Amino acid sequence: MVRHPVLKLSDLPPGSRKIVKVAGIEIGLFNVAGQVHAYRNVCPHGGAPVCVGKVTGTTLPSRVYEYDYGLDGCILRCPWHGWEFDLRTGEHLVDPETRLKKIRVESDGDPATGTENLDRFPVESEGDFLCVVLPGAPGGKQP
Repeated sequence: MVRHPVLKLSDLPPGSRKIVKVAGIEIGLFNVAGQVHAYRNVCPHGGAPVCVGKVTGTTLPSRVYEYDYGLDGCILRCPWHGWEFDLRTGEHLVDPETRLKKIRVESDGDPATGTENLDRFPVESEGDFLCVVLPGAPGGKQP
């Protein structure tokens, strides 16, 4: 496994995002209410660079003619077709079987939990830095 330092933890305060490139893979790092979530920058619908989309909230299930807004700062809207994904889980809001490619985030060796069955790359904190961990030997070929 090869560790790639990508940014300082202090450069990703709550409510922010950074897009980094590691071994040719674009990864969006999001700090949602103090918890870091990382996703591959590819929308499962049309291949759009989803991580540059608007981070917002959405309307919640409600009674007819009522519009309740919620989940502010937890929803990522794809810039191409407006598909909405929950940043906490990677799930599409309408079809939970459609998900962003979740990248596991670890903090001080404590892996984040999740049931995603998609490609994952660990992201770990090392001192003041977040590091993406990719398979392969140091100096070897990357995926």
